[in-house]
Amino acid sequence: MLDYPSLRAVAAIAQTGSFERAAEQLGVTPSAVSQRVKQLEERLGAALIVRGQPCIATQQGERLCRHMERVGVLEGELFDQLPGLSGQSGRQPPSLQIAVNADSLGTWLMSGLASYARESGHIVNVTVDDQDHTAEWLEKGKVLAAVTGHAKPVHGCRRIRLGALRYHATASPDYMRRYFPAGVDRASLQRAPAINFNQKDRLQDQWIAATFGKPVVHQSHGLPSTHAFVDAALGGMGWGMNPAMLVNEHLKSGRLVELIAQTPIDVELYWQVSRLSAEALSGLTRAVFAVARSTLHQHQGN
Repeated sequence: MLDYPSLRAVAAIAQTGSFERAAEQLGVTPSAVSQRVKQLEERLGAALIVRGQPCIATQQGERLCRHMERVGVLEGELFDQLPGLSGQSGRQPPSLQIAVNADSLGTWLMSGLASYARESGHIVNVTVDDQDHTAEWLEKGKVLAAVTGHAKPVHGCRRIRLGALRYHATASPDYMRRYFPAGVDRASLQRAPAINFNQKDRLQDQWIAATFGKPVVHQSHGLPSTHAFVDAALGGMGWGMNPAMLVNEHLKSGRLVELIAQTPIDVELYWQVSRLSAEALSGLTRAVFAVARSTLHQHQGN
C-alpha cells in the first residue's frame, strides 16, 4: 500500500521548493513534512529530495511526483462527479508538469493552456526546452506530456501530430546592406553574425544546409527569448530563424526581409502524452490540438 501522505509531502516540496512552504500547503508542521519524507526515503532506500535553496526532487522523487499528478487529476475528476467523496472544501487543485519549446509557448500554445486551466482548475507547470529535446523530459519521467519535434512516439506515450511551425530567415534592411551588399552566399554568411536561442538551437544551421547544401561555420549571438529574438533582428543585431506568426507583419511592412525569398523551414510538432495519463489529460490534449490545428501550418493530406 502506498503511503499517500508521504507522497504528497514529496510532491509539495518539489512544487514549492521548500519544506516550510510545503507544510503550509499541506496544513501540517515542517517537522511532520520532514518526517514523512525521511520515512519514505528510508523505506525506498533512495533519496527523493535534494535539500537546498530551492529543494528539488531527485530522479526517483520526480517519478513519484508524476504519479501524484496523475492521482490528483483522477481524484479531481472523481470529486467533481461525486463531491461528497472529497471530505474537504479546501482541497488543493491538481498540478501537472509539461514540457514545451519556447517558440510554441511564445506563439500559439498559450491560448490552449489558458483555456484548459480555466475549464479544469488545474495548475499547469511548464518546462521550456528545445523541440528536439522536450521528448527527453518524457523519457526520464519528469513530465506527463510534451510538445516535441520527435515524430517517433516516446516509449509508453501516445503521439498526435499537431502541424508545422513555419520559420523565415530574417534580418533588418540595414543589416542586409551591411553584411550582404552583393547577396547572400556562403562567404558572406561566414562574416555575418546570426542569432541563436541557445547551444541546442540548430535552426539557423538547418536553414543554411537546406539552402546551400552544406553547413557554414559562422558566429552567433546567444539570445534565449522568442520575442527578443525578433527584436534583435529588427534592431540589426543579427539574422535568425523567426516564427512566421511573429514576423509576417514585419515582412509585409519591410521592417524585416528574408535573407533569400521563399526559403522557409517547417518544423513539425507533435503532442506526446503518457499513456497512463492520456485519459485523465484528454481535456488538455483537446485544447492543445484545437489551437494547433487552427494556427500551425497544415500540409495537404494531413
